[in-house]
Amino acid sequence: MFPPTRLKSCLPVMNPMFKRLRPHRPFRQTPYHNQTKVSNTVTNTKWMNLRAIITRWVPLGSVMYVGWCYIRASVNYEVSKVEIKFYEMFPFRITSRLWGRLAACELPTSIRNFVYGTYVRIFNVNLNDAAITDLKYYKSLSAFFTRPLREGARYISPAICVSPCDGVVLNCGPADTDKIEQVKGVTYSLEEFLGENKWSENSDPNYYNSLLKDKNNILHQCIIYLAPGDYHRFHSPCDWTSKFRRHFSGKLLSVNPWMARLIPGLFTMNERAVYIGEWKHGFFSMTAVGATNVGSIEIYSDPNLRTNTKGKRNRVDELNINTSYCKGELFGQFNMGSTIILLFEAPKDFKFEFKSGERVLVGQALTGCAVHAR
Repeated sequence: MFPPTRLKSCLPVMNPMFKRLRPHRPFRQTPYHNQTKVSNTVTNTKWMNLRAIITRWVPLGSVMYVGWCYIRASVNYEVSKVEIKFYEMFPFRITSRLWGRLAACELPTSIRNFVYGTYVRIFNVNLNDAAITDLKYYKSLSAFFTRPLREGARYISPAICVSPCDGVVLNCGPADTDKIEQVKGVTYSLEEFLGENKWSENSDPNYYNSLLKDKNNILHQCIIYLAPGDYHRFHSPCDWTSKFRRHFSGKLLSVNPWMARLIPGLFTMNERAVYIGEWKHGFFSMTAVGATNVGSIEIYSDPNLRTNTKGKRNRVDELNINTSYCKGELFGQFNMGSTIILLFEAPKDFKFEFKSGERVLVGQALTGCAVHAR
């Protein structure tokens, strides 16, 4: 018979299954360098778990990807469909809701000058146009974003149609086909943008022609981008009556000019509130397009409108209305920069007073006064 100690020492050799039966060893303090290895392992695990991926890698990857898109836009790089789908997968609706809640939080009076002052310097905000220039007056970032203009800060031109907001013109001119140019060389579908024609009695099977009240006219468009530093309220561009409202839930992709050059049909993807009616020359529509961190679109005459709510992205809400607006009248506001799109019927000789890329202000004439004397 083998002594017990000899038998135990042979077991690991006889069968690997008995490796756990090794004799007990006295406790030994772990060397410092081993502790360092354990600490590094724990640190690496923290950076690779699900929470780290959501809170660290996804935001970092989003920033890097958007930056890469900006670089490619500067060299006229054509983005692929796979990259567009990948970009669309980011949870911009969720982040926009979170940003909205954060922006609505009341800030302590002691830090308002610093927070708003930093914002003013970064986005080149012109405080001289604000009704109240004291930064401590604004309780939250949202209140500062939607600050009113001082009396007389904008001159409303006597022209028949004026700019509804402050911003940069992405595109303007005739829209004589079903494919509308959102920026040079990049288009979007007129029917996808406005949706089914339920507001007109015109039964023309051609969608474009069904919008026109006078067959001698054509459609014209004006796309104005509001940057984060611009005045965030928008006004009625003319005297008109809105008869129908359609709200597309959509996505909240960025509508920066360089992003509009990369993604065809961007305005048909994003959340938007479309107001459709008539003006002097026939069909008229004004659309407020949402964007990243601009989930909240408020229309003063439409308190039932709720934007960036939970639910499916393909929801469409329709409402028959009958609201008249005067030129220069306050229409609504964004909670950050976004885009206003005007699509309207006018004679073929309608000419815009400015070109794409130029900056416009509320009340600035879209066209000469003498063109529409009829």
